[in-house]
Amino acid sequence: MNRKDFITLNTLGLIGASLFPFTPFTASQEFSLAELTGRGSNKIIGDTFKLHKEAYEAFKTMKSDAQKSGIRIKVISSYRDYQHQNRIWTRKYNRFTGQGLSPKESIYKIIEYSTIPGTSRHHWGTDLDIVDGSKPLPKDPLLAKHFEKNGPYNDLKVWMKNNGASYGFHLVYTDAPNRKGFKYEPWHFSYAPLAIPMLQAFQKIDVAKELQKINLVGSNHFDQEFINQYIAENILDINPFLIKTT
Repeated sequence: MNRKDFITLNTLGLIGASLFPFTPFTASQEFSLAELTGRGSNKIIGDTFKLHKEAYEAFKTMKSDAQKSGIRIKVISSYRDYQHQNRIWTRKYNRFTGQGLSPKESIYKIIEYSTIPGTSRHHWGTDLDIVDGSKPLPKDPLLAKHFEKNGPYNDLKVWMKNNGASYGFHLVYTDAPNRKGFKYEPWHFSYAPLAIPMLQAFQKIDVAKELQKINLVGSNHFDQEFINQYIAENILDINPFLIKTT
């Protein structure tokens, strides 16, 4: 990293700190930097999918009850560590730049659906992407059209809308008309009892300082305007229920 980039990221650290105001949380809800940035947690459990223990147990109960209604919840993605997210980021960055997009254009294209490694909610073990396993799996199952009326996963969408909250699971990236950041993801749910305090804890991280520590393709294009926008829109402009306001 050259001196100019170093100075820029340090400046952005002040911005990150101001956009992530301190919010207190109880001792029982404290989380390490490693847990929050995908660098490891001994609380993650599971085989075919992995979640934080508390979220895992709640999900298993929800899955069992959904089965009684003919909905077979299938997990497409759950916990992802930093290296997994970095592979996703690198693959997309190389693909988009290879198609002729500029580095900045590629970055904005990536963050339509994918997070910067170290900032993903999937690092927490609270979030998962789901479909209805009782239906044939489309080539690309995570498309909003599959969850609309006459789509294979519309019944799952309706069931989750009516029942998910009772198990603690809430849609993260809604279709609210004024919401910014990541595009609508009707498949992405978060276990609120853990995700809310984990977001509180994440808000205390100096994001720019952490980005300075990593070797991420395209990170030298993370200027002040980009970091400002990413934090405000991609991290914080989510389902209001998942933002603690008191």
